[in-house]
Amino acid sequence: MQRIAGLLIALAAIILTGCGGGDGDNTTPIAIVGPITGQYASFGAQMKNGGEMAVADINEAGGVLGKKLDLSTGDDACDPKQAVAVANQMTGAGVKLVAGHYCSGSSIPASKVYAESDMVQISPASTNPTFTDDRAGPNIYRVCGRDDQQGGVAGKYLASHLGDKKIAFVHDKTAYGKGLADETKKAMNAAGKQEDLYEAITAGEKDYSALVSKLKQAGIDVVYFGGYHTEAGLIIRQMRDQGLQTILMGGDALITQEFWSITGDAGEGTLMTFSPDPRKNPAAAEVVKRFKDKGVEPEGYVLYTYAALQAWKQAAEKAKSVEMAEIVKALNDTEFDTVIGKFKFNEKGDPNLPPYAVYRWSKGTYEQIDPPAEQPAG
Repeated sequence: MQRIAGLLIALAAIILTGCGGGDGDNTTPIAIVGPITGQYASFGAQMKNGGEMAVADINEAGGVLGKKLDLSTGDDACDPKQAVAVANQMTGAGVKLVAGHYCSGSSIPASKVYAESDMVQISPASTNPTFTDDRAGPNIYRVCGRDDQQGGVAGKYLASHLGDKKIAFVHDKTAYGKGLADETKKAMNAAGKQEDLYEAITAGEKDYSALVSKLKQAGIDVVYFGGYHTEAGLIIRQMRDQGLQTILMGGDALITQEFWSITGDAGEGTLMTFSPDPRKNPAAAEVVKRFKDKGVEPEGYVLYTYAALQAWKQAAEKAKSVEMAEIVKALNDTEFDTVIGKFKFNEKGDPNLPPYAVYRWSKGTYEQIDPPAEQPAG
C-alpha cells in the first residue's frame, strides 16, 4: 500500500521531458531527479542541463546498445518525502538509471527505494558520508566527493589561514548542512583550533537578525556555514546590514551564480570548497564549449551529471546489458573516462577523484585559491 500511495503522490512531482522519443522497445528509460522547483532549483537546473546534453550526445552517437535513451525528469524539491514518492514513480516507469538526487536528505531515503527496485542510482551531488557508508544496496553510487573529505580541507584551511580569528559554526539542520559543518569542525579541532560559537538555523527562514546579533556580540570574525546558498546569501547580507565584515565560508552548495545574485557585492571574499573545477579539465573542453555555445554555463554540477550518464553508458557497454546486476559488476570493475576526469568506484560506491580545493567569490565569479589555481589539486 505504501508503494501505491507513493506512486500516486509522485504523479504530481514528475515532469516528463521526451529526449529519446519514447517509442517502447526502441528506447531505454533513464531519469534525472533533483530540485526542479523550490529554493534550490538552480541546482536542479544544473543537473537537467547536464543530463539533457549527455543524452543528446549519447543518442547522436547511436544510443546505448543500439537503443536511444528516453530521459524523464523528476522533481523532489529537496524534500525527503517527495524524493521517496518520485523514486517510487521511477520504479513504476521501469527506469534503468536515476542520475540524482541533489540533496543528501533526498538521496538517502530515495536510495532505499532504488535498492529494493534493482535500479541503479548515481548521484552527481549528494556528499553526506552516510549515503555510501550506510549504502542501501550495491547499486547506489555517486560521482562527487564526500563531506568528510570536503570538511577535512575546509577545517585545515580555517586552522592554518584563519587560526588567529574568532570562528563560529552555523548549520541549517539538514543532513547535508549539519553533516558538513560537523566534519569541518572536527577537522579544525584536530588541527588545534577551537570554535567560539556553534549555532543552528532553520532553512527557509528569511530573517537571521537574531543570529547576526549573536555573532556581533561574540565578536566573530569568520562564520563557517553548513547549508545552502539561499540562506548563506541572506546571512551575509544581514551581517553587512549590521556592520559586520565577518567572512563566511561554506561548502559546494555555494557553487551557483544564484549565490551572487542574492548577495551582490556583499558576497565579496566569501570562501567555499568544491572539487577542482571540471570546466578546466582538458577532457571537458569540447563539451564545455558546446554548453557555452548554447548559452549554458556548465558550473557546479552540470558536468557531474553529464559524467554520471557517461559512466553508466560505459558500464552498460562493457556489460552488454542495462540490467542492474550486470551493470553493477561493470561499475565496480571499470575505470571511467569522463568530463570530470578518469575514476574508478571503490567498494562503497565513491569515486577516486582529486580532493577538494578552496575557492573565493570576487566580483561575481569564483576562483580556486588553495591549492593555487595553477597547480593540480592532489
